[in-house]
Amino acid sequence: MTDPCDLTAVEARRVISARQMSPVELVTSCLERIEDLNPTLNAVVTVARESALAEAQRAEKALLQGLEEGILHGLPVAIKDLQETKGIVTTYGTAFYKNNVPKEDAGIVARVRAAGGIIIGKTNIPEMSIGANTVNRLFGATGNPYDPTLTCGGSSGGSAVAVATGMATLATGSDHGGSLRIPACFSGVVGHRATPGTVPHEGRTITQTNYSLQGPMARSVDDVALLLAAISSRDRSSRYDPMSFPLDVDSYLDLEVPSIEELKVGVTNDFGGLLVSEHVRREFEARVGYLKACGAQVVDISIDLTDAVEVDWQLRSDVFATQYHREIEGFDETFNPNVFRTYETALATTVLDIARARRKQIDLFRSFAAVFEDVDTVICPGVSVGPFPWTNLHPLEIDGVAVENYMAWLGLTSCLTVVGHPVLALPSGLDVTGMPFGIQCVAPMYRDSKLLGIARCIEETFKSSPRYSPPRPDAEAIRSVDPKCREAGKAAAVKVARQFQ
Repeated sequence: MTDPCDLTAVEARRVISARQMSPVELVTSCLERIEDLNPTLNAVVTVARESALAEAQRAEKALLQGLEEGILHGLPVAIKDLQETKGIVTTYGTAFYKNNVPKEDAGIVARVRAAGGIIIGKTNIPEMSIGANTVNRLFGATGNPYDPTLTCGGSSGGSAVAVATGMATLATGSDHGGSLRIPACFSGVVGHRATPGTVPHEGRTITQTNYSLQGPMARSVDDVALLLAAISSRDRSSRYDPMSFPLDVDSYLDLEVPSIEELKVGVTNDFGGLLVSEHVRREFEARVGYLKACGAQVVDISIDLTDAVEVDWQLRSDVFATQYHREIEGFDETFNPNVFRTYETALATTVLDIARARRKQIDLFRSFAAVFEDVDTVICPGVSVGPFPWTNLHPLEIDGVAVENYMAWLGLTSCLTVVGHPVLALPSGLDVTGMPFGIQCVAPMYRDSKLLGIARCIEETFKSSPRYSPPRPDAEAIRSVDPKCREAGKAAAVKVARQFQ
C-alpha cells in the first residue's frame, strides 16, 4: 500500500507543511481506503465524509494563507466510539445509545481539533467498551487486518485496524485492562497507555484511579508521541480532571533516544505465573534473544503480580458502578454477557472487598516500582494468546486451561493497569502463524518521555530485522476474503447473548 494514507503521521505532516501534499488529498485518500477495505474489516462504524472534507478544505486554505493551526494540521484522525464527538453519533457500541448525537466534543476530541486534526469517523468497540474482542449487536465485529475471520482485540479494536490499514493517519483509544495495548499488538500498531493524569479526562467518575485512561494509537512511536503531545495539552476541560497534573508536552516531540547498547532491559514472560500460552512464550523469548544479540543488557526480573488479576476484577466493578450508576437498573440479560457479568459483580461487591483490593493494589505498586532501581525498562509479551475467532467473546482455553471469564486471559495487561505505570505496546513483526506479535514496554511513573525514547530505540532495533520489523497488512489479501464482519458479527453477538441467558 503506497497511497498518501499510508504515510506515517510525521511524514504526512512534513509533506503537508512543505506544500507537497494538501490535507484534501490526504483525507480523500483515507476515505478511499475506508471505501475499499472497511466493507471487509468493519473498523469505522460512522464515516464523517462531508465534515472531514470540509475541514480538509479549510485546512488547505489556511496553508495557502501561510497559517498552520497546530501539530496535527491536516491529519485525519479516527475517534473511538466511546468518546463524544459534536454532531457525530456516539453509540458506546450499544443500541442503548444508538441515536446519541453529542452537542459537545469530549475533551480529547476538542484537543485533536484544536491541534488541527480532522475527524474522519468513529471506530468500532465492544458493547460499552467492555471486553477485549471488538464485536457488538449494533455494528457487528471488526476483523483483524491480517485475517479478518479473527479478532483484532479490543476495546479499541476499530481504532487499531483503522490506523493499521490507512483508514486514518492517527486514532484515539482508551485503556482499562488492556484496551489500547491488546488491539495494538493484534493489529501490528503502537498504543500508549500513559501515566494516569497525562491525558486529561474530564469525564472521570472516580477522583483517584488509574483506570479508564484515554490515549493515542498509530503506526510508529514517533506518531504516537505526536498525538500524545496534542491530547495531553492543557485546556479548560483539563481543569475538571482531578488527576491532571502539569507537564511539558514538548518533551514528547523531542525524544531522547538511547542506544540499544546502553539500555538495561528487565524481562518477564508472565509476572510470576500469569496465564500465558507456550506459543507466546516462545515468540517473546525469540525477540528477547534478538535484543540481547543487538547489544541490550537483558536481566530476568523476579516480580509476582499474579494477585493483580483479582484486584482488577474487584476494582473494575467499582468503576463500572460509578460510571453507570444512573443507567445500571436498565442493564439486563439482553446486554453483552461481558456487560452483564460486570454488572452482577458490581452488585455483589462489598465495601470491604474494595478496601482489600485497594490495599493490595498499593502493595503491588510499591513492589513493582522497586524493579526500576535496577533496570531502565521492563518488557513482557503484549497478550497471553494470539488472535482468536471473533465469534468468541474471549478465548475459551489457553493450553488446555479453561478461561473462566472475559478478564481471566488479560493478566499481562491488567496487572500493569493495577500498578499504574506507563506502558507502550510495540509491534515486533509476525509470529510463526503470520499474525502480528507485540510486546509491552514499561517505565516508571511520570516518565512517559523516557518510555517513548526507549520504545523508539527498540523499534529501530526491530526494524533492522526482516523478521521483527513492524508489519503492514496486505490489501489484496484483505479483499480476497469476506467474513461478513458486520452482519455475521451482529448475529454472533446476539447468539452469545442468548446462550448466556
